[in-house]
Amino acid sequence: MPRTRPVRGITPTYRALVALLRPGLMALTKREWTGGENIPKSGGFIAAANHMSGFDPVTTTHYLHDHGVAPKIMAKDSLWKVPLLGAFLRGTKMIPVSRGTRNSSDSLVAAQNALEAGETVLIFPEGTLTKDPELWPMAGKTGVARLALTSGAPVIPISQWGVQRIFKQHGKLLRLIPRKTVQVHTGQPVNLDDLRDQPITASVLQEATSRIMRAIADGVADLRGETAPEQLYSPGSAKNSSKEKQ
Repeated sequence: MPRTRPVRGITPTYRALVALLRPGLMALTKREWTGGENIPKSGGFIAAANHMSGFDPVTTTHYLHDHGVAPKIMAKDSLWKVPLLGAFLRGTKMIPVSRGTRNSSDSLVAAQNALEAGETVLIFPEGTLTKDPELWPMAGKTGVARLALTSGAPVIPISQWGVQRIFKQHGKLLRLIPRKTVQVHTGQPVNLDDLRDQPITASVLQEATSRIMRAIADGVADLRGETAPEQLYSPGSAKNSSKEKQ
């Protein structure tokens, strides 16, 4: 789908990166972009997507850019230490996430500031590549819910399928030939209205996270033409351990 409106939140470095990568992506992938009408045309919002491959940030950013948005991606801070990649991350004003440190709250503040400025924050709520053997979304971490409830920003679920054919989990090589079809769909905003006025407790965060991940999983199910698991994979549970051994 060609871009039909100016891109919000784009920086000069971001624009240069798009100019470098987009022609190759257009030539080497087939795209089925759907649900664009659900992307807000103004104001900040949280884009929450499933995570199957290290290539996910590229395809989801490509999709959002084609719909007039340049997202700020929340990603682990170790990536900022990688030569060249770190420079691009700083130049595009992505948001580093420091896990398990005294600076871990800084990423939430940075994301809130971006949302208040009318920008889009892209987050992969699972926090890592899915460990579900069939690549369904896992149960999410509560960071996305906390961000949504503290900022008041809408959560827009993004579901994708097909990118795993380009770059396998933990793979090292891109497989661009023959051309692979990448499907990305945006669903309607996740309804959190009844939770927004409640105290932010562990149970409220878990309920909000469950709703977000269910919306993402249902979108993936539509793309796959299958039924999503009733209970999403949760690392470490006894049920999942037995599933992996089958």
